[in-house]
Amino acid sequence: MSNEMYTEPEEVIINLELDDGTEMECVVLSRFPLLGRQYVALLPTANLDDDEAEVYLYRFAEGEGDEVILDNIEDDEEFEAVADRYDEILDELEYEDLTADEEE
Repeated sequence: MSNEMYTEPEEVIINLELDDGTEMECVVLSRFPLLGRQYVALLPTANLDDDEAEVYLYRFAEGEGDEVILDNIEDDEEFEAVADRYDEILDELEYEDLTADEEE
């Protein structure tokens, strides 16, 4: 699949509100479509230098103005499909990086 299937925005920060009411600042790693919906991969800014850091996946929608609407992915099958697609995106980017290095 080509990289035109998802959006790699310039560094976009989203404040993620957790179940306990605390907020966590996250950078948007990728936004991509799947199953007729939009999804987003988020990484807490506190973990930017951690290669093993957990990435959070959510359904994504744009509200009015600059409003961002994130929904939890409750269905296990849907979550697996989204996680698999995100892994494919990472593999595609890694392949592109390798081929770009070979061309230099």
